Amino acid sequence: MSASQRSCMVRQFQHYADLSEADIELLDSLEHSPEQLPAERTVWREGGAANELAVLSEGWACSYYTLEDGSRLILDIYLPGDVIGLREFATSEHMATVETITECTLCRFPHHHLTDVFAKSFKLTRTFFAIATTQQSILVERMINLGRRNASNRIAHFLCEMYTRLGRMNDNMNGNFRMPLSQEMLADIMGLSSVHVSRTFSQLHDDKLVERSRHNIRIPDMDRLVEHAGFTDNYLGTRSIIENRA
Repeated sequence: MSASQRSCMVRQFQHYADLSEADIELLDSLEHSPEQLPAERTVWREGGAANELAVLSEGWACSYYTLEDGSRLILDIYLPGDVIGLREFATSEHMATVETITECTLCRFPHHHLTDVFAKSFKLTRTFFAIATTQQSILVERMINLGRRNASNRIAHFLCEMYTRLGRMNDNMNGNFRMPLSQEMLADIMGLSSVHVSRTFSQLHDDKLVERSRHNIRIPDMDRLVEHAGFTDNYLGTRSIIENRA
């Protein structure tokens, strides 16, 4: 099977390690019984029993906390190939609600299936650990965004991150990508009001850093946007994490 025919999950994992055919077969075993979900469908709720994980094969999803005043803080954006629920592998309850953003295809599997993978492949064990660490690093960057960056830098940094992550599945983006996030969702990610998000995109447009048309994003000069955001991709994980420490 060619690289382009591999599942999104396998291609995602190949950014962390050089996988054997046996490793790939183990990963493929987790993507059985695909489930089709419409947009805005709850996958699981905060406080529910945490006894499964899910692989997102197609579409976008998110996780969020509901705050005391009824508002929400979006923690994670999940893209094709992502494993959902890794941070809750050792907990009895889901720590956040997971909801689809677009129509999605996902494959659920119980915790014990992952334990079986760990027993059969040391490399995949290390890779799952690296991916869980990367997800935690993304949360740290969210905290830095909320606490230490102004609105323009926050949005620029988030766009750089989305572009980098999407680029792992698509080699021909050429500065363009689709980001199906509403103004309200962006506000919940950035800790800003919807009005402030709109004004900031206008500022980025005026500065010739970002062009946005509904859900379509164009970045005319990636180097300029990276510099403006102060973005580095080292927290997103690379193959060297596994290969250099094996």
